[in-house]
Amino acid sequence: MTAIVASQRRLMRSAIEARDAHDLRAECPLDSVVFSTLRRRAMLEGCKWDPQVGDVDTLAPFPLVMKREVWQRLASLAEQLTAETVAAEAEIAGRPELLGELGLPAALRRVLADPTTTTPAAARVIRFDFHFTTQGWRISEANSDVPGGFSEASHFTAMMAAHYPKLEPAGNPADAWCLAIVAAAGSRGVVALLSAAGFMEDHQVIAFLAARLRESGCRTHLAKPEQIIWHDGIAHLDTTWHRGPLDAIVRFHQAEWVSRLPKGTEWKLFFRGGRTPVANPALAVISESKRFPIVWGRLSATLPTWRALLPETRDPRDVPWAHDDGWLLKTAMCNTGDTVSVREWMRPEAWWRTRLNVHLLPGNWAAQRRFESLPVATPIGLRHVCIGVYTVNGRAAGAYARMSEKPVIDFAAMDVALLLEEND
Repeated sequence: MTAIVASQRRLMRSAIEARDAHDLRAECPLDSVVFSTLRRRAMLEGCKWDPQVGDVDTLAPFPLVMKREVWQRLASLAEQLTAETVAAEAEIAGRPELLGELGLPAALRRVLADPTTTTPAAARVIRFDFHFTTQGWRISEANSDVPGGFSEASHFTAMMAAHYPKLEPAGNPADAWCLAIVAAAGSRGVVALLSAAGFMEDHQVIAFLAARLRESGCRTHLAKPEQIIWHDGIAHLDTTWHRGPLDAIVRFHQAEWVSRLPKGTEWKLFFRGGRTPVANPALAVISESKRFPIVWGRLSATLPTWRALLPETRDPRDVPWAHDDGWLLKTAMCNTGDTVSVREWMRPEAWWRTRLNVHLLPGNWAAQRRFESLPVATPIGLRHVCIGVYTVNGRAAGAYARMSEKPVIDFAAMDVALLLEEND
């Protein structure tokens, strides 16, 4: 009982500190009838087909509110992080010994190390996940390869903002992304949007983005990577609903998954040697790896913003994570927080399996210092918040906000609109 009381006091203290910092607060919720209509529109118009996990709603009926000056600070940091990321990726790509440290599949490493010209980029989008902590804003990772959340950060957030007249969205990442793709493909361009079969959460992302591109005049087609055929470096779509050359490709299909496709698919041309622009580009997978920080000490690039914002990240063989609860573990290609491992939040048998996996394949894992997330008081209780700040071609474009009862933000987290208020 004493431990429970102490834990509650720590949470309350943290909530008070977060409130007093004035960086983030929650607004009052919408009327249930109004929100029910909005939720239905998110599903039908915004392709948000999974508005709940099990019996739990994943769309918050209230927004989080941030001062404009705080947003401007996070946006600036995200742009600095992007510039540092691109420079580091270019350097690492030219050094095969560093690529070998990232925990990437062998076939993908060989393609990245190949001197062949990289396939041109149709656009570059990165989402940096910021958390409000006892040490101020920190990031947990960069979603560099195939970041999602566009519908929630754009369509859902805009609908919520319409009900709070004094507040406005931080941006519209879907619109910014579409403008970048149109610039690469042309306003009447033919664009294929690729995702893996059987993953509804991925399919809803490309369905939403395809709709936005059609509004801009593009001709869009949803497909699988296996349905792309290359002729002299030009990508062609080969399906029953369309056959012909493409002006651009949106690859919402993780690079490590692409590298496991059969050789006959010529998957390497998505990354090197192709002439059709692809988003995201090949080198994005370098910073997608959670082992990216492990090679920083051998780069000429200094990455000052990354070093200031990301907790210490090491090879698990170099730190006492098994006996020190100040560390967490995650796989190099961790997606949606699915492999983030902290002993105190896991069942003994799950922790044992994690320890075994790290022991057998340490090069596929990273150990990261834990930070203390400060929860925010909301109408449904204290919640830990993650603000994913997008950059599109280097410029901040908006935010995807999520919140959870526990500090780890994973697939079960609740999506929430982030709105801005004036500084006064």
